[in-house]
Amino acid sequence: MAENEPLNETEKHGNGRILPANGHISPATNGHANGKVAVKAATPVQNGNGTHIEAPCCRDIHGKEPPDGGARAWLVMVSAFLCNGIIFGFINTYGVLHSLLTDRLTALGDPEASSKAALIGSLAIGTTFLFSTVAGCLTDKIGLRLTTFAGGVLSSGGLLLSSFFTENITALYFTYGIMFGLGAALAYTPTLAILGHYFKRYLGKVSGFVTAGSSVFTVILPPCLDKLLAGYGLEATLRMMSLVSAFIIICSFVYKPLHPPPEPPKKKPGRSRINLFLRSIVNVEIWKRKRFVIWALCVPLALFGYFVPYVHMMQFVKTTFPGEDVNLPVMCIGITSGIGRLIFGIIADMPGVNRMYLQQLSLVSIGVVTLLLPLTNSYVVLVSFTLVMGLFDGCFISLLGPIAYEICGPSGATQAIGFLLGLSSIPLTVGPPVAGMIFDSTGSYTVPLILAGLPPLVGSSLLFLIKCVKEEENGASAPRAVVMANGDIEIASNGNYQSGGTKSSAPLMGGTSNGVNGTIAEARGIHSNGHVDNGTGKPMA
Repeated sequence: MAENEPLNETEKHGNGRILPANGHISPATNGHANGKVAVKAATPVQNGNGTHIEAPCCRDIHGKEPPDGGARAWLVMVSAFLCNGIIFGFINTYGVLHSLLTDRLTALGDPEASSKAALIGSLAIGTTFLFSTVAGCLTDKIGLRLTTFAGGVLSSGGLLLSSFFTENITALYFTYGIMFGLGAALAYTPTLAILGHYFKRYLGKVSGFVTAGSSVFTVILPPCLDKLLAGYGLEATLRMMSLVSAFIIICSFVYKPLHPPPEPPKKKPGRSRINLFLRSIVNVEIWKRKRFVIWALCVPLALFGYFVPYVHMMQFVKTTFPGEDVNLPVMCIGITSGIGRLIFGIIADMPGVNRMYLQQLSLVSIGVVTLLLPLTNSYVVLVSFTLVMGLFDGCFISLLGPIAYEICGPSGATQAIGFLLGLSSIPLTVGPPVAGMIFDSTGSYTVPLILAGLPPLVGSSLLFLIKCVKEEENGASAPRAVVMANGDIEIASNGNYQSGGTKSSAPLMGGTSNGVNGTIAEARGIHSNGHVDNGTGKPMA
């Protein structure tokens, strides 16, 4: 099967035929049906046994099965690791620059020094997430490579321009906050989306490794930036950061997609050109999935205080524990965040593990630790808290891509990730400046950190609403298939199907925890590995 071959074509073979009109496959006299079933959102798997039926949303409706390995796949993984590390390494370690800019503004007599300096970093993270929605749509239009390339150019150019406007805080809002943030957005969304093109069975592990890139860079960058700032000044430091960001441009050439973009919407009577144009840009199908809607609304709500510790941690250590190492807590978050991404990436791939529950656990843990930060009077305890915070931060980040693929499938995952990050931009942008303003007025981080710890608890609790929604990963119109007793394959668009005259809602692949449905499926000719039996004990070739 060709890479971009549509799956709605019917093929006739000498030993069998397909009857799409009634949704049945009529086997030939030899008991085999060598063809394809036109099932929306479901795709066949190709292996040595021929074409088989696979559960919907296990892979894209267009491309081939992800290779789950090979030189190209590992190169993509390493490139995504570097892109992720560069983007969020600089964003997470903005606290180093924030401290320097706060001191400069304070020396100039600015009473709002902390909040103004924090706004630069907030704009960077906010723009990164806000324009991830644009990046998701742009990726479907011009491709992963061009989108990532444009992101590398903008992020590198923004940092370079910032080196010429270090005395102008307003200019830094644009060059560092918006321009660098926009470039980061265009590069970050493809970095997560490309993984699903090359990995399926190991997607959790690979996502954990790739997102661990930001943790590695978060650990390495603070001491490096400190030395650059002390030895060469802010201007030269920003130029070195610009040079490092240029590696994103190189990595973009590795991103060769295996799945084509979603097909443009069909023109229907009564649908205006504007409506058709918007549908060609935005994948509206993902918004028909109730589980995605709940996830996309609850996660941003939980992130109002998420970025506050990253931006204000160094200033918090200065005011609460004078004389102690201000970089160590941030480095601890980075170290354990990387470890958490690897550990929870492996856990997420284990059979029976609910990824959504893992993400809820991470949000609860982050919220509780943030609430405890201002209550500690020991620097050692503070460092211990940051270690725990980093561990569950890694859990939360590493699950974004896998959950998006799980809910929306590969064809909708790119925009699902983009919209989620875009909705998250508002709380991530608002949180740190508000915390800075409260600190400027009270002179204490107690109230800001307590307020920052509450949203993760609320958001994680609301995610339980997903359990109240009937699972619709494949859309209401996605048909199911089952082998009939006479060898036919029955298609049912309502999610139920007839098997030997008995109504069944058994899953297409595998059995339930008690093995009953799996036994029934085996008896009907559907094996747990997805093979379809013709009743003779042999798989359909």
